[in-house]
Amino acid sequence: MSERPCSPQVVEDGAEEDEEELSGGDEADLRSSMGRGSLLTRRGITLRVLLKDGLVEPGEGVLTIHYLGKNFSGDLLTDGKIRWVETGQTFNSPSAWATHCKRLVNPAKKSGCGWASVRYRGQKLVQYKTTWLHKYQPSADMSLVSEEEDDEDEEEGKTAVQTDDKNKNNKPGVHDRERIPVRYCTLGTRDATDPHTLVELSAFSAINRFQPFNVAVSSNVLLLMDFHCHLTTSEVVGYLGGRWDTNTQLTVLRAFPCRTRLADKESASAVEEEICQNLFMRGLSLVGWYHSHPRGPALPSLQDIDSQMDHQLRLQGSNNGFQPCLGIICPYYHGNQGVASTITPFWVVPPPEQRPNDYGIPVAVEVTYVQDNFLTSDVLNEMMLLVDYYRAAPDLVQFNQFWCPDTTMMDKIKGSLSCHAPKDQAYSQILEHVYSQLNHNQ
Repeated sequence: MSERPCSPQVVEDGAEEDEEELSGGDEADLRSSMGRGSLLTRRGITLRVLLKDGLVEPGEGVLTIHYLGKNFSGDLLTDGKIRWVETGQTFNSPSAWATHCKRLVNPAKKSGCGWASVRYRGQKLVQYKTTWLHKYQPSADMSLVSEEEDDEDEEEGKTAVQTDDKNKNNKPGVHDRERIPVRYCTLGTRDATDPHTLVELSAFSAINRFQPFNVAVSSNVLLLMDFHCHLTTSEVVGYLGGRWDTNTQLTVLRAFPCRTRLADKESASAVEEEICQNLFMRGLSLVGWYHSHPRGPALPSLQDIDSQMDHQLRLQGSNNGFQPCLGIICPYYHGNQGVASTITPFWVVPPPEQRPNDYGIPVAVEVTYVQDNFLTSDVLNEMMLLVDYYRAAPDLVQFNQFWCPDTTMMDKIKGSLSCHAPKDQAYSQILEHVYSQLNHNQ
């Protein structure tokens, strides 16, 4: 949901690692003095050299990076610089771009191994460097380039499981069975683990870290999320709007339910665009997302962990500074104790660098809940829009059925929402009107 900045910045971070980019004049002087018989050092072979000798061509999206299961795309410019498609930032070298992207996924990453990490039309740039040396300096020591490739191959290992392989585990009905949560340390490899496996949350202290930001969530956000998750027996999703204070305070002020089906890819983009406009009009930023677990407890699955990492990466890559992304799970689950929903905020810490293909580590986020004094018109309007959307849905919850022997589904939703709703009698009457619309549908 980020927009390309009007004035892209040129980023030099990381340029010291693989090569020092030569200025145009320096490069020309080097060529005239060396001729084709002199040896050009590894640092002297730049993208400009490859461009001028016709081994690569400028183009949009021709450069890619794959790291810890995340993909980045870049444009190769005519001057040998790289423009990151996601943000429009311009980088002087493959190393600068690779280091920047990898630190977004793994802040502990010290270097980018740029020429071995960045691919041009699917082939590693270091191989084009080797081709150049074979063509123009056949007597050059090939170890000058192979050392980079070996380093990156060790880091990448076997790439993340492809989509087709993941789908082999998505057998019909596998997510309908009761799922027993497992501890993160017991997980096997990606290709041997069911992506629907639920994982217990770790504490930041258990992995020797501090929670890097404070979180406050409005009670109206909780109410609207909880309401949305109670309407259907299918999984729902939505986004969270709020503000990020660079003094480490994240405030969640508004929930934006997605009135679409998860499998409906055609309408998803239109719904997300509408949410983007709503965020902009209210002066809010995208700060997170939520989804429901209709058939299981409020713990992330392995798929949820990957999705959360994707969201974190997108938000961190949307500007020049750190911005957290909060994930929230809100179940509508018969195994839940009592009528109140168990709402779980979580975050994902990247896996250790020596095990780059592992799943990220899901950690519990401590949150302060702020009680609102009244229900806003926005929240009430969203509730009615949700009622209209699910009115004729085959998976609409049957509110006259029993949740447990002495509690109907309607009693359940009322009891859960009462934990978040203002205590003012007038707003209780407004909620009763919403409930009556639900009953009217059945």
